[in-house]
Amino acid sequence: MESLLLAWFRRHGRDLPWRGSRDAYAILVSEVMAQQTQIARVVPRWEEWMARWPSVEALAAAPLADVIRAWQGLGYNRRAVSLHRAAVVIARDGWPGDLTSLPGVGRYTADAVAAFAFGRDVLPVDVNVQRVMERTGASFGPAAAQALMDLGATVCLARVPRCAACPLADGCPSRGRRYEAVRKQGPLEGSFRQRRARALRAVAAGASAVADAEAVESLARDGLVHVDGGRVALPGQ
Repeated sequence: MESLLLAWFRRHGRDLPWRGSRDAYAILVSEVMAQQTQIARVVPRWEEWMARWPSVEALAAAPLADVIRAWQGLGYNRRAVSLHRAAVVIARDGWPGDLTSLPGVGRYTADAVAAFAFGRDVLPVDVNVQRVMERTGASFGPAAAQALMDLGATVCLARVPRCAACPLADGCPSRGRRYEAVRKQGPLEGSFRQRRARALRAVAAGASAVADAEAVESLARDGLVHVDGGRVALPGQ
């Protein structure tokens, strides 16, 4: 199955700007941005980010407030704080052997950086990779990582897979199946996530007071804002 998948990938793989790079920092930024964010939104933001902070040292030296502002619109803003903290660690100490020791870096992200930047013999398993492996029942090696990601993201979809377009369909025991939608989280409208996002946008735009005290308190716990005598500001301001 792997040879069929790789042949498909050569023809249909996504053209992503960080692919083919061995720059561990560039790959780390792409992986952190892509967590729970659509790739179409990530690509232009990654390009802007890399133009502004082209190295881990540049990001480490940047004010955290600027990093948080630059992240606006990608969602899950704690990722910006963790990425900045990770850059500070790397700039000071170098890349650790255990990448999961970096702030905000879990097993998948560590494996992705290890495989794509450092050439380690590991298969990063995200939700797309896991889905393809579970449905096909097949085993794949590290060389198939990006192909598996693309197949899961564009063909072997979570609810209604496009089996007619799948290079693995002939040998797939799950061919033709449909799946129940799985809601990972509630709708954004009216949620506490939306309130947090609005509060952070206001502070990033220069507001020193925000009426939603609960949202501000939550942001402060995550290191996204600080409160001093009733004044709310981004870190370092």
